[in-house]
Amino acid sequence: MKCALFVRLEAKPGKEQAVADFLAAGLELTNREAATPIWFALKLSPTTFGVFDAFANEEGRQAHLKGDMAKALMAQASELLATPPSVEPIDVLAMKNKLP
Repeated sequence: MKCALFVRLEAKPGKEQAVADFLAAGLELTNREAATPIWFALKLSPTTFGVFDAFANEEGRQAHLKGDMAKALMAQASELLATPPSVEPIDVLAMKNKLP
Protein backbone atom coordinates (compact mmCIF):
# COMPACT_ATOMS: atom_id res chain seq x y z
CA MET A 1 0.00 0.00 0.00
CA LYS A 2 1.43 3.31 -1.06
CA CYS A 3 -1.51 5.73 -0.89
CA ALA A 4 -4.28 6.37 1.63
CA LEU A 5 -7.02 8.77 2.60
CA PHE A 6 -8.29 10.00 5.94
CA VAL A 7 -11.74 11.57 5.89
CA ARG A 8 -13.02 13.37 8.99
CA LEU A 9 -16.79 13.73 9.37
CA GLU A 10 -18.50 15.93 11.97
CA ALA A 11 -22.15 14.97 12.49
CA LYS A 12 -24.87 17.57 12.83
CA PRO A 13 -26.50 17.58 16.27
CA GLY A 14 -28.97 14.71 16.40
CA LYS A 15 -27.50 13.04 13.29
CA GLU A 16 -24.77 11.03 15.06
CA GLN A 17 -26.55 7.69 14.71
CA ALA A 18 -27.45 8.41 11.09
CA VAL A 19 -23.76 9.04 10.29
CA ALA A 20 -22.75 5.83 12.09
CA ASP A 21 -25.41 3.88 10.18
CA PHE A 22 -24.32 5.44 6.88
CA LEU A 23 -20.71 4.42 7.49
CA ALA A 24 -21.67 0.89 8.49
CA ALA A 25 -23.68 0.55 5.28
CA GLY A 26 -20.69 1.93 3.35
CA LEU A 27 -18.91 -1.37 3.80
CA GLU A 28 -21.12 -2.90 1.12
CA LEU A 29 -20.28 -0.10 -1.32
CA THR A 30 -16.54 -0.30 -0.71
CA ASN A 31 -16.56 -4.09 -0.99
CA ARG A 32 -17.50 -3.55 -4.65
CA GLU A 33 -14.39 -1.44 -5.27
CA ALA A 34 -11.56 -3.68 -6.45
CA ALA A 35 -9.01 -0.90 -5.98
CA THR A 36 -9.96 -0.34 -2.29
CA PRO A 37 -8.47 -3.27 -0.38
CA ILE A 38 -8.33 -1.56 3.02
CA TRP A 39 -11.23 0.47 4.45
CA PHE A 40 -12.10 1.40 8.02
CA ALA A 41 -15.09 3.37 9.31
CA LEU A 42 -14.22 5.00 12.64
CA LYS A 43 -15.93 6.74 15.55
CA LEU A 44 -13.48 9.26 17.01
CA SER A 45 -15.83 10.93 19.50
CA PRO A 46 -19.58 11.09 20.07
CA THR A 47 -19.94 13.50 17.11
CA THR A 48 -16.79 12.93 15.06
CA PHE A 49 -16.37 10.05 12.65
CA GLY A 50 -13.73 9.10 10.14
CA VAL A 51 -12.80 6.85 7.27
CA PHE A 52 -9.34 5.49 6.64
CA ASP A 53 -8.64 3.62 3.45
CA ALA A 54 -5.49 2.53 1.64
CA PHE A 55 -4.65 1.77 -1.96
CA ALA A 56 -1.83 0.18 -3.91
CA ASN A 57 -1.36 3.29 -6.04
CA GLU A 58 -2.68 6.73 -6.93
CA GLU A 59 -4.99 5.26 -9.57
CA GLY A 60 -6.77 3.25 -6.87
CA ARG A 61 -7.11 6.31 -4.65
CA GLN A 62 -8.57 8.36 -7.49
CA ALA A 63 -10.97 5.55 -8.44
CA HIS A 64 -12.25 5.47 -4.86
CA LEU A 65 -12.71 9.26 -4.79
CA LYS A 66 -14.92 8.89 -7.90
CA GLY A 67 -16.67 5.73 -6.67
CA ASP A 68 -20.08 4.94 -5.23
CA MET A 69 -19.12 5.50 -1.58
CA ALA A 70 -17.79 9.00 -2.29
CA LYS A 71 -20.89 9.82 -4.35
CA ALA A 72 -23.20 8.57 -1.59
CA LEU A 73 -21.35 10.59 1.03
CA MET A 74 -21.49 13.79 -0.96
CA ALA A 75 -25.20 13.26 -1.71
CA GLN A 76 -25.98 13.10 2.02
CA ALA A 77 -23.31 15.45 3.39
CA SER A 78 -25.52 18.52 3.76
CA GLU A 79 -28.20 16.51 5.58
CA LEU A 80 -25.88 14.61 7.95
CA LEU A 81 -22.76 16.73 8.47
CA ALA A 82 -22.13 19.98 10.32
CA THR A 83 -19.22 20.82 7.99
CA PRO A 84 -18.08 19.47 4.63
CA PRO A 85 -16.00 16.28 4.86
CA SER A 86 -12.29 16.89 5.39
CA VAL A 87 -10.47 14.66 2.90
CA GLU A 88 -6.73 14.28 3.51
CA PRO A 89 -4.53 12.33 1.06
CA ILE A 90 -1.82 10.38 2.87
CA ASP A 91 1.37 8.70 1.68
CA VAL A 92 1.92 5.37 3.43
CA LEU A 93 5.51 5.04 4.69
CA ALA A 94 5.20 1.58 6.26
CA MET A 95 2.44 -0.90 6.99
CA LYS A 96 1.86 -4.02 9.04
CA ASN A 97 -1.12 -6.18 8.20
CA LYS A 98 -1.07 -9.47 10.04
CA LEU A 99 -4.37 -11.02 11.01
CA PRO A 100 -4.47 -13.57 13.85
